[in-house]
Amino acid sequence: MRSSVRRRATLWAESPAQPWLTGGALTLLALTEQTLASAPVQVTAATLLATTAFMGRRRRPELAAVSVLAVLLSFALGADIPATGAVTGLLSCYSLGRRRVLHPAVTMGAILSAALVVNLLHIAQWAQADPSAALSLRAADWWSPGLYAETLVLGLAAFAALATGDAVRTRAEARADRAASQARLFAMERRQAAESERAAIARELHDLVSHSVSVIAVQAESSLYTTPDLSPQAREGFQQIAETARSSLAELRRLLGVLRTDRDAAAATAPQPTLARLGELLEQHRAVGGRAELRVSGDEVPMPTSLELSAYRIVQEALTNARRHAPGALAHVQLHYQPDALAIQISDDGPGPVSGPANGTGHGLVGMHERAALLGGTLTAGRGPAGGFLVEAELPW
Repeated sequence: MRSSVRRRATLWAESPAQPWLTGGALTLLALTEQTLASAPVQVTAATLLATTAFMGRRRRPELAAVSVLAVLLSFALGADIPATGAVTGLLSCYSLGRRRVLHPAVTMGAILSAALVVNLLHIAQWAQADPSAALSLRAADWWSPGLYAETLVLGLAAFAALATGDAVRTRAEARADRAASQARLFAMERRQAAESERAAIARELHDLVSHSVSVIAVQAESSLYTTPDLSPQAREGFQQIAETARSSLAELRRLLGVLRTDRDAAAATAPQPTLARLGELLEQHRAVGGRAELRVSGDEVPMPTSLELSAYRIVQEALTNARRHAPGALAHVQLHYQPDALAIQISDDGPGPVSGPANGTGHGLVGMHERAALLGGTLTAGRGPAGGFLVEAELPW
């Protein structure tokens, strides 16, 4: 229910017709209010200017500043600020903060200056209307804080509206940046998965097909020398088989060149990551909008390369899952060196699964289980005791 209301409110706020409908309603209410109150013509004109300018704030955000100034003008020309003008002014201040027409400090300074001018005009009008007040208003009394209550009230109201608009803008920008970072990350992961698959296909072709075709070519050519009593037709057939095999090998090399990029070749010769590079892995996680902490306990001892690689990949996959399923969650990575094993724990404070273990068929979880099983270790993944997602592994050596 709450999400439905929020979604409808968002659709209404983003609707192109919303500024015109809101401004039209405020204009109609302003006309009604000014008519019933028999307000002076100049006050009515200033209030209608504020509500009319408010309609075009979506297309031209600077018109919101015109609305604020018109509201202050109506207050300066009358004894009280109209209710419709107050609503229009607050909404216009919110729009100035939301659209960031100027820096909030500059906008707030301009509004405070205009409010102070209005306050001084009211003081002058009061002194002119009451001669005894004018006599009592000595030079020292001009510094009395009570005279500037209007400035304080107007400033606080404008600051609240501006701050709200600026906070909404900042939150929207942060959400957009996080979504863009996640999109870039997912695109990079898909690209890496595709490149890994292409490299796997290239390896399979090289290891299986190339070997088999080369054996065919060698056997066909050797048959010409190991079987001297072959007929001319048979010799020609074996020769054609050898030539066809060599041609297939050449085509296969070109195909491998397409499948295997320079990046794949570099990856094949690059050193495998170890636990010493966990810091770099966490920095990469933070660079795309994630949060992570690393804690190491126990006495570090030299471990087999295969175990370090498996531990690194388990942490890498757990962080990838955290980014995908709990964006913005804080991930805790803990390594504990035991006398005969390495204990790994990766947890986050995200929503986590509904309940129980997460032994699903996803490639990431299956891969982590397989890596632990190959080393004779154990791995569990599921909802943590305090919520979130928890991966625990123990890799013996």
